[in-house]
Amino acid sequence: MKKSLMLCMALLLASGAAADLQEAVNAALAGEVRTDADKARDANRKPEQTLQFFHFEQDMRVLELLPGGGWYTKILAPLLREDGELFVSIGTQNIESNLIGQPGFDKITVIQPDGEFKRVGRRGEGISFDAEDMDLVLTFRNLHNFTETGRHAINESSFRALKSGGYYGVVDHTRRHMQADDNENGRRMDPVLMIKEAEAVGFKFVDWSDLHYRMDDELRYEVGRRTVTGNTDRFTLLFQKP
Repeated sequence: MKKSLMLCMALLLASGAAADLQEAVNAALAGEVRTDADKARDANRKPEQTLQFFHFEQDMRVLELLPGGGWYTKILAPLLREDGELFVSIGTQNIESNLIGQPGFDKITVIQPDGEFKRVGRRGEGISFDAEDMDLVLTFRNLHNFTETGRHAINESSFRALKSGGYYGVVDHTRRHMQADDNENGRRMDPVLMIKEAEAVGFKFVDWSDLHYRMDDELRYEVGRRTVTGNTDRFTLLFQKP
């Protein structure tokens, strides 16, 4: 009876936390800073479910890597502004110019990367970063842009940045397992390779999600082609620092 009561209380607390996050995400999605183009991607990217899968909580210290145009930054910053902290690193130029400092986006901390970005063919390497005491590190559709050496530096830096027990969440476009590079798959990545590379720096593989699985993406075409853009199959992986 006592165990049943404790289980019921835990389920109620979890349900309440999920409801609070849903309300907060909905408020962030309605933010004035978000463009129509941002909003058009909401159903495809499923931010609330994705953040829940990554064990996101609003009082965390969160580091977003390669934020690009700030699609996720515009959601994360409002969620973390009161009780948490948001940090960004690598490829932050756009949000530094266009987002940071706007009302409600004044508490984002930029961590400048170390090293010089180097282009090797279509991919980059040579960048790492120095951070610590993070609860969660996130990167969305970015690791395909780097060589194996470059991904190793990012994975290793992410591992060092996290507290023990902290989480590393990764989303990227799916490539067929063990498929060699060609003209169509340069912006796709093998999820099995991603797991192997993350584990090689010390991460424990926790779980995967089919949130961004797309049956009609045959994994044949470049992700920018009109037949698949905005509807690519993406793997969603969660790792933890022991």
